[in-house]
Amino acid sequence: MNGYRLGAIGIVITFFTIITATVLLPMVLFNPVPSGHGNKYVKTDVVNPARGRQIYVREGCFYCHTQFTRLQDRGYGPLVKAGDYVWETPHQLGTARTGPDLTNEGGKFPSEWQKAHLINPRAVKPGSIMPSFSYLTNRDMNDLVAYIQTLGNQRTVHAYVEAPAEYELVYLPKKTVDTNSDAAANAGRGIYTQNCAACHGLEGEGNGPNSISLEKKPANFTRAFYKQYPDAFWFYRVSEGVAGTRMPRFNEILTEEERWYLVAYLKTLPQNQEVVVDKLDQLNKVGQVHLPKLTEQEWEPHSGGE
Repeated sequence: MNGYRLGAIGIVITFFTIITATVLLPMVLFNPVPSGHGNKYVKTDVVNPARGRQIYVREGCFYCHTQFTRLQDRGYGPLVKAGDYVWETPHQLGTARTGPDLTNEGGKFPSEWQKAHLINPRAVKPGSIMPSFSYLTNRDMNDLVAYIQTLGNQRTVHAYVEAPAEYELVYLPKKTVDTNSDAAANAGRGIYTQNCAACHGLEGEGNGPNSISLEKKPANFTRAFYKQYPDAFWFYRVSEGVAGTRMPRFNEILTEEERWYLVAYLKTLPQNQEVVVDKLDQLNKVGQVHLPKLTEQEWEPHSGGE
């Protein structure tokens, strides 16, 4: 019996040790400093966003929507920090992303649109599986919309085009190539010619010989639009390609240094006036390529009756 008793005591001690280490100690030791970028609830005579938050919790919106943009998130707006949630009790980090993340939803759509979406989701978002909240009272509906419109109201976006956070925080600080130098651009031109010109053209006009077969036409880098691309965003596009296109992930075949050289050359292509490619005779021609003769291997094509 003593052996069983000792075993039971050991199990109980282990259980409480785990609970203490994973639940109680973090509650005591983890005290993040307010970041100043949390949600700011401004009550008016018409709406009360803080009350709307209670309705959000009551209706279980966090079952499908998250409010937590993480480092790996793309297209969800500015990332969050622990200090953003100091006064958020209970927190609304969410448990799944059946619906879109709402961390920075505030101000993205008019309040009337948000209200229409809550009443009849499929009227404004075809294919949505969100249920209708048309049963809410007018006061509840307005407060809930006011809460949604506060989400992310103290997080600011600094530029129209921004790379994912890890490219700003990880890759950019350790860049060793001067992407504004002529020498780097000249080195990048060779890399561009070998890897990119077949689609984007020799001068970056989107008129490479392969472009004729692509339904999604390659980017025309002479557009002035590309002047606003910062180094980190160029590097991101070169490294990971463009989803939904034939643009490959060059981080699988080019070194980090080679990609920065390529960025240096790409930055020289945008012009004040775009070159419009709208005729077949504007495509780069495929020239004669002289390759060394293959040795007599089994895989070499042969002519004659062999």
